[in-house]
Amino acid sequence: MSLEGDGDADGFMSTDFLSLDTAAISNPPVNIGLPHRVTSSGLRLRTGPSIDSAITNTIPNGSQIFVLATEGLWSQVSLDEDGHPDGFMYSKYLSLNAAIPAPIPDNAGFIVKVTSDKVAKMFPNTRRANIDDNLPFVLAGLQKCGLTDRVMILMALATIRAETEGFVPISEGKSKFNTSVTPFDKYDKGTPIGIILGNTHAGDGPLFKGRGYVQLTGRFNYNQIGTQIGVDLVGNPGPDFANDPKVAGRILAQFLKNKENKIREAIAKNDFKLARKLVNGGSHGFTRFKDAYDRGLSVLA
Repeated sequence: MSLEGDGDADGFMSTDFLSLDTAAISNPPVNIGLPHRVTSSGLRLRTGPSIDSAITNTIPNGSQIFVLATEGLWSQVSLDEDGHPDGFMYSKYLSLNAAIPAPIPDNAGFIVKVTSDKVAKMFPNTRRANIDDNLPFVLAGLQKCGLTDRVMILMALATIRAETEGFVPISEGKSKFNTSVTPFDKYDKGTPIGIILGNTHAGDGPLFKGRGYVQLTGRFNYNQIGTQIGVDLVGNPGPDFANDPKVAGRILAQFLKNKENKIREAIAKNDFKLARKLVNGGSHGFTRFKDAYDRGLSVLA
């Protein structure tokens, strides 16, 4: 049999346990712009998206690569994070890699002082394991956007406390604020809230409900933030990808970056209600937000 669909023999398997994988053929499981792992024992890197293209390398099982684009059954990939295309691989043998981000370097500013021990003191009702697992993604997102100073770090953490106190990316639940008859119908096309959210298609209400650490909501925000971080949150991989921890960390940071100047101005004037409103559009979760920020002033000195 061949592992690559190129007709070259790679070894033998019992046909008793093989079946046609039509899903992989019609929709290879890759996500553009994100790291993946090679899942076959030696996957060929080719100059083009076909079995007739020259082989330039064979990449070992478990190697990390970055998918830049797809063409049919093939993925254009970079072997490192520089964004430079190195060739094409057969998409079926690539799987999404949600590895913890690389450690933040010592010259990254105040952000290196932020540890799980300290953040746990800002989240007294949250499982410590959730903080341990998710804090690296949050800090990586902030670093990517250059939000590494005390004010914006506290703003991000306090926002998580207000939006998703469990310190994990979650989907918005049904409530009287978003649902009248069917789930999230108050967000749908043509409704007062739906218009504000930029929901322009039938079904946009539930499709673009709140997700992530910051509860990104609405077609406009999914499209804008997705474009800015290089992930198609409207099409493929779609809205649910906002709950992937690495993507959720980028979303939170980019959302704050877009409003950075106004947030800084509000906090400089001690107007924390305005700072919260700039993110939430209202005062939901303000008590938790302010409590977390105040605790952070003590523990993140």
